[in-house]
Amino acid sequence: MAGYDDRDGKIWMDGKLVEWRDANVHILTHALHYASSVFEGERAYNGKIFKSVEHSERLLKSGELLDMPIPYSVEEIEAAKKAVLDANGLTDAYVRVVAWRGAGEDMGVASAKNPVRMAVAAWTWGAYYGDAKMKGAKLDIAKWKRPSPETIPTAAKAAGLYMICTMSKHAAEAKGCSDALFLDYRGYVAEATGANIFFVKDGEVHTPIPDAILNGITRQTVIQMLKDKGITVHERRIQLEELADFEQCWLTGTAAEVTPVGQIGDYTFTVGDITRGIAEDYEALVRK
Repeated sequence: MAGYDDRDGKIWMDGKLVEWRDANVHILTHALHYASSVFEGERAYNGKIFKSVEHSERLLKSGELLDMPIPYSVEEIEAAKKAVLDANGLTDAYVRVVAWRGAGEDMGVASAKNPVRMAVAAWTWGAYYGDAKMKGAKLDIAKWKRPSPETIPTAAKAAGLYMICTMSKHAAEAKGCSDALFLDYRGYVAEATGANIFFVKDGEVHTPIPDAILNGITRQTVIQMLKDKGITVHERRIQLEELADFEQCWLTGTAAEVTPVGQIGDYTFTVGDITRGIAEDYEALVRK
């Protein structure tokens, strides 16, 4: 497959559709130097983006948290996403919306004089973890930790927060793993590099409190689905050593969807009934 900069198709950029290969920015774009960028990853199923409005709303909130007001309304973002899907003839696709501080009068840390720009791209993308979605992913335990919300706005889906994710995923893949599990700054179980995490014990579900991690839209959806099925969900702080007592585990995220986990470090899990059931229910929900 061609690189992401060398494909046919259209990308929405600053209010208009442009040729894929022409969707470029200047080398002195502020976001390239200072990570002044926020984004959303979304999936379209049968021509409809799942939880699309919620994603657009979160994009605007992320911009606010980074002191980077995005100059588009939810309605305008929704229209841009539809235009991209239509222009590229896509019905099942991954949709990436990104907003960033562009090039302008400022080139130091400050960037208030620089325009905030936005783009929307979409492409076909299969299972994020490949065949792990069927047999269970294998996770490393990252050496990096999720930072305190006193050091960075952890509720924002901000590009800068993902640098340790890239490093941790590279390290995990070098060990033959699909991903890595982060602990947070206090040592509690946090999340994977791009997905939230759930565990099962004695028929009940446990998942970390999102007080130092992103409260994923898929995470929220799955929690409500579990509750609707009558399954107890505990949102709490989880110690790493507790993994020895958990029977099942899965990841959630727009890209990951619901992916079972078979191993984290030396801890192993089965792909049990609750995991399979919620994965099947989620697949049915997004394709309604």
